[in-house]
Amino acid sequence: MRIEKRIAGVRAFVQAARRTGKSVGLVPTMGALHEGHAALIRRSCGDNDATVVSVFVNPTQFGPQEDLASYPRDLESDGLLAQRLGVDLVFAPEVAEMYPAGASTVVTVGGVSEGLCGAQRPGHFQGVATVVCKLLNIVQPDRAYFGEKDYQQLQVLRRMVRDLDLPADVVPVPTVREADGLALSSRNVYLSPDERGLAPRLYQALQTGARVVAAGGTGAEGVAAARAALQAEPAFRIQYLVAVDPQTLCDRSHEGKPLVLAAAAHLGRTRLIDNITINGEAK
Repeated sequence: MRIEKRIAGVRAFVQAARRTGKSVGLVPTMGALHEGHAALIRRSCGDNDATVVSVFVNPTQFGPQEDLASYPRDLESDGLLAQRLGVDLVFAPEVAEMYPAGASTVVTVGGVSEGLCGAQRPGHFQGVATVVCKLLNIVQPDRAYFGEKDYQQLQVLRRMVRDLDLPADVVPVPTVREADGLALSSRNVYLSPDERGLAPRLYQALQTGARVVAAGGTGAEGVAAARAALQAEPAFRIQYLVAVDPQTLCDRSHEGKPLVLAAAAHLGRTRLIDNITINGEAK
């Protein structure tokens, strides 16, 4: 496995792979790799002849008061995990490589980026769309892999790829959870032991709401049930809890399934997000 820090090196690798007829998969990450990332990597390695994993803490998707400086970084461990999983190349650029002096072009995806996390984190999805667009142009993969835990991000990137006619398939991969239901996230390391014990209640609350919707209730009824369940634990500070259309992310409070129940809440200094899609019976 190679670790490349330069765009030119990545392009040379991909060109060599293409000359021998290989398909290429891309797994964009910000590092601090865990089993959720491993699921993306395994899927890419299974689908493609060669897999590129990017490890880049993208500064343009962090707000002024967010955790850019403290975001977990461990390229050595990330490289070892990637190598064990069969990754062919890790792209770990410096900020100046991705954003050279004078760079001023950004990618803005309207509609699906504007509610949920987009309303709470101004500029976040512009940063995400811009860096992923750059990565897709650098690697030019056949397929790129993203987790369903970041459901809004997934829809934003699907829309970007569709609207800009980028020649890559966006492949969603189901959320990976701990045994108690907590969605895996690099930011889970911020949780204290007590907070870690409480954290699964976010998913449990969403499950409560999902059962209401699966039984024939409206989005609003599902949200109310989930909110009541989560508010039973005062340590959570709910940022949003909504019922939205699975594709457009428009409000579905007055309608039933199919819909997505999505939530963001703070637990201590950790911001947790999660979601459940209700098509038929709730899980």
